[in-house]
Amino acid sequence: MIKDRKIRIGLLGCGRISKNHFASIEKHSEHLELVAICDNNPDVMKNHQKKYQVNAYLTLGEMLSKETFDVISICTPSGLHSEQTIKIAQKGIHVISEKPMATRWADGLKMVKSCDDAGVQLFIVKQNRRNSTLQLLKRAVDEKRFGKIHMVHLNVFWTRPQEYYDSAKWRGTWEFDGGAFMNQASHYVDLLDWLIGPIDKVQAMMSTMRDIEVEDTGVMNVRWRNGTLGSMSVTMLTYPKNYEGSITILGEKGTVRIGGVAVNEIQDWQFADTKEYDQQIKDANYTTTSVYGFGHPLYFKNVIDVLRGEAEIETDGREGLKSLEILIAAYLSARDGKTISLPLEY
Repeated sequence: MIKDRKIRIGLLGCGRISKNHFASIEKHSEHLELVAICDNNPDVMKNHQKKYQVNAYLTLGEMLSKETFDVISICTPSGLHSEQTIKIAQKGIHVISEKPMATRWADGLKMVKSCDDAGVQLFIVKQNRRNSTLQLLKRAVDEKRFGKIHMVHLNVFWTRPQEYYDSAKWRGTWEFDGGAFMNQASHYVDLLDWLIGPIDKVQAMMSTMRDIEVEDTGVMNVRWRNGTLGSMSVTMLTYPKNYEGSITILGEKGTVRIGGVAVNEIQDWQFADTKEYDQQIKDANYTTTSVYGFGHPLYFKNVIDVLRGEAEIETDGREGLKSLEILIAAYLSARDGKTISLPLEY
């Protein structure tokens, strides 16, 4: 537990998502001290060094050898997370990993084991869970206001032009990135287990229209262990811009649809009963120009509280494995044309 000083944090990878981490660190500057950053692009590294006035390094190994950290936040390509997590954990340093935690099931398992062996925390970023709209939905599900949930459907209709994939060699690759489900829609895949519960079977079909290795479009059918059926439609080909990120839940005593570009608007909220927090629906809606939402600072608050010994971790490595398992099952189903049963390993 870190009680009497600021938590010393490092940041690995200064690309697209890192700005949310930098902003969260700045917001919690009373508790967090940014010690150093690392990026393998010299220009990117120097620009961020100048902006944040901290030590900067081109390699993780050099940064680990020269600085002292309590926790390091990983914002690198997904396929690198496992190897980097293991290196950091072996130094006795806590890890924050962006989604998805890994692109391979075995790599995700290695991440959890390495942190367990080292006695450090593994935080997997699931900031969408902290969005106000989804917090209300989670409460309604936990209170069983839907009764028996019959059907669930999610849409992720966004756009990623070819220029997006061409902006970095790792984008759109199986090894480092994963496709529309693994990368862009992984927070929505996370909702399948977090909201509804353990999954029994997965069926998926995927296609690729852009000049990339991975899928940019796909559909997935899901059967939960409790008998609920559901589906998910994902594409990065929407014209001309991001169009919709939504979830619809149909139950015997309730119907809810949360839509907008990134589940930021409660569009339908009907239950057989009434609760005092139903009046919060309009206040929970928010306008966003980003599909990331505003959950990163709230997520970092939990990191701080855990490292202070004041809270339990909200999304650890094992929680991260739940959505990774669904993703891997979807890819196996699409590849082999089979229904995949979970768990993947017994």
